[in-house]
Amino acid sequence: MNASKVYFTNLRVKTGDSLQMKLERLLRKAGLPTMDLENKYVAIKIHFGEPGNLAYLRPNYARTVVDMIKYLDGKPFLTDCNTLYVGGRKNALDHIESAYQNGFNPYNTGCHVLIADGLKGTDDVNVPVEGGEYVKEAKIGRAVMDADVFLSVNHFKGHELAGFGGALKNIGMGCGSRAGKMEMHSAGKPYVNQELCVGCGQCKKVCAHDAPSITDKKAAIDHNKCVGCGRCIGVCPKDAVKPAQDEANEVLNYKIAEYSKAVLQGRPHFHVNFVIDVSPYCDCHAENDLPIVPDVGMFASFDPVALDQACIDAVNAQEPIKGSALEDSGRPYIDDHFASVFPETHWKCCIDHAKKIGIGTDEYELIEIQ
Repeated sequence: MNASKVYFTNLRVKTGDSLQMKLERLLRKAGLPTMDLENKYVAIKIHFGEPGNLAYLRPNYARTVVDMIKYLDGKPFLTDCNTLYVGGRKNALDHIESAYQNGFNPYNTGCHVLIADGLKGTDDVNVPVEGGEYVKEAKIGRAVMDADVFLSVNHFKGHELAGFGGALKNIGMGCGSRAGKMEMHSAGKPYVNQELCVGCGQCKKVCAHDAPSITDKKAAIDHNKCVGCGRCIGVCPKDAVKPAQDEANEVLNYKIAEYSKAVLQGRPHFHVNFVIDVSPYCDCHAENDLPIVPDVGMFASFDPVALDQACIDAVNAQEPIKGSALEDSGRPYIDDHFASVFPETHWKCCIDHAKKIGIGTDEYELIEIQ
């Protein structure tokens, strides 16, 4: 496969210019206007940020992307899927409220928010994965799959399980429904924390396989009957039903790549990474730590694999910020900042597997624009 083009612009601006204007130039040079968007539904996958986190992307950037899509006569919407864990984005109502609190409302961004997997994270589509070795059918939020065109707008940062979070992580994990997220995170099936359980029976009502049972006002799940759909997690009012989250980090990354393939295969797509506020942890945290390296800039490409590789290389070329988790790590992997922060992670296997199954290539030509 030939090298893919990745476009880059730094964060320097002169009087009369702005970062949003630079982003618009980046989008144009990278080829977004060449896409046929007329009367097309355009899903813009973005992380709205867990309430309490301040490292998530500013909604102003989303507005620039939305405005260009509208200029091209597309029909954009911002989207994400509900989380597997307890927090401010576990169901669609809380998720939309969290998005609005963080500035992702129609007045700021120019378009609406649709939570792709519905109210309780159960509205998904089983999508066959071409060349999938770990996932045969990915469980993707329905609104993502209903869109004609897919864009990802990604905050590039560290991640305690995947190593880093960029385009592939935002697409694969982010577009998985609750059942999809559980499939990626878990080799096992959900279980009940009986200290939290009140025996309300909601899990039993929602299960199509009669896996939960109630004894002495406490629920239990029969793993011989359970198919791992995760619906019981979504309906539990006490957050007593938990995913196993026991998958090896390498396999997690393989599955993220295969879920990304399910989302992207067979339709137009385009991706933007912001290497800004490179926090060691995901924006799913209700807090954010000091960035591990200085801000680098904005990158865009039709190839999410090349895009992520270019951003990894750009981060690894930076010196650590004094007092950051990267400096505190002692940098055991001098040329790999993400592995230094989280030595148990294996980010490269996601890039390698995404390349293997045909999403893109890690070979890139970096084109800088002003």
